[in-house]
Amino acid sequence: MQTPVITRFAPSPTGALHLGNVRTALFNWLYARRHGGRFLLRIEDTDRERSLEAQVTALMAELRWLGLEWDAGPDREDAAGPYRQSARASRYAAAFARLEAADRAYPCYCTALELELARRTQLAAGRPPRYAGSCATLTPAVRAARAAEGRPATLRFRVTPGEVLLYDDLVRGPQRFASEDLGDFVIRRADGSAAFLFSNAVDDTAMAVSHVLRGEDHVANTPRQRLIALALGAEPPRYGHLPLLVGPGGAPLSKRDGSAAVAELREAGYLPEAVLNLLGRLGHSYAEEGWLGREALIAGFTLDGLGRAPAHFDRAQLRHWQKEAVHRAPAALLEPWARQHVPPGREAAFVAAVRANLELPADAALWAHIVYGELPCAVGPIGALIAAAGAAFYAAALAAVGAGAGYAALVTALKAASGKGGAALFKPLRAALTQRLDGPELAALLEVMPPSTVVARLEAARALALHPDRSPGSSP
Repeated sequence: MQTPVITRFAPSPTGALHLGNVRTALFNWLYARRHGGRFLLRIEDTDRERSLEAQVTALMAELRWLGLEWDAGPDREDAAGPYRQSARASRYAAAFARLEAADRAYPCYCTALELELARRTQLAAGRPPRYAGSCATLTPAVRAARAAEGRPATLRFRVTPGEVLLYDDLVRGPQRFASEDLGDFVIRRADGSAAFLFSNAVDDTAMAVSHVLRGEDHVANTPRQRLIALALGAEPPRYGHLPLLVGPGGAPLSKRDGSAAVAELREAGYLPEAVLNLLGRLGHSYAEEGWLGREALIAGFTLDGLGRAPAHFDRAQLRHWQKEAVHRAPAALLEPWARQHVPPGREAAFVAAVRANLELPADAALWAHIVYGELPCAVGPIGALIAAAGAAFYAAALAAVGAGAGYAALVTALKAASGKGGAALFKPLRAALTQRLDGPELAALLEVMPPSTVVARLEAARALALHPDRSPGSSP
């Protein structure tokens, strides 16, 4: 019988959700959905000082915004829960007791200073720093005496020397570790709380997690976590370690390079589908290069598609996928961008006219000003282009507009009156109406631009053509 696929995302609520950990959540979600499995959300909040409830609320909101719904989690408990590590202390205590009873764990009374001195000695001798085993063979009497003195103790996992630890990484392939290189490691801190790698491993097995995709910065944890699971008589999940995200030049991604929190992208107006199309390709290759809807992202996600090369984040790529998302977005999703910038009731028509030139809400505000706002006197190359068309050109345009001509009739009248065509006609007309040389189709803009505004701008263009020397910044 095939083991059901169960993946998880296990963030610590100590900061905002960023692109790197969202990609981890996405890949685990995609793999679970691809195989009809379950996706779990577990909050690793054992860092009592740094864990914030507000961050838990925020990260859950951002995952939902992206559409990465979980099958079980802190708000959707099941028999494997609770899904907050802060509520699982009794389970960790039971696991500690089992390991101590089997002599797979022992208390360590070494002070931080003693450990640091030992580390420096090993480094000076050219050896990798690892625990020297000072407390590994203490007799029960010595341990009792030190405990009676009130000396704080961590709990260390006893690693069997002389073993070769093997596992097959889902991304990096076969892995091999010598147990001597690990040293006996801490699984319970001196304050009694479970160390990250211990609670993480115990919870994965207790929740029957089958596959774990996570960043390659966790590679060193994996052999230790496999040892913990096996010592507790459980089958560890299969691990895959993803390449980290890097920015320009191959440096680790920083906020300056675009490692924005998901909340910041959302507030800036990026659409979740754009973020998913970008992240789905950072460290994973799809057969299709173009736009992928949610179902296509799921269907095309495979472990074979995961790569080992660093995944390069490029904000230009994010903007590319944002444009694709806006192109496909329902009008109702974009109309709020125009609200407060266009006359009431004109949002739908305005969005239809300018959609091709929208990327973010700021673009809607810009084009709303161009369509409905008051533009300054045209100057520089734009002013020169408007003036060069001649006053008769704009007089003909005004006559056509005054007669109620639509866009097609306006163009026909201008061609007949001026003899102009192509760029010689459309460039000055666009410049006069928008003071830009590019943008949405003029026909669409004229549909939403108030007639009084069209007349006022054509009159201003005619005046400029009559008196180009009065234009600020015009050539003498």
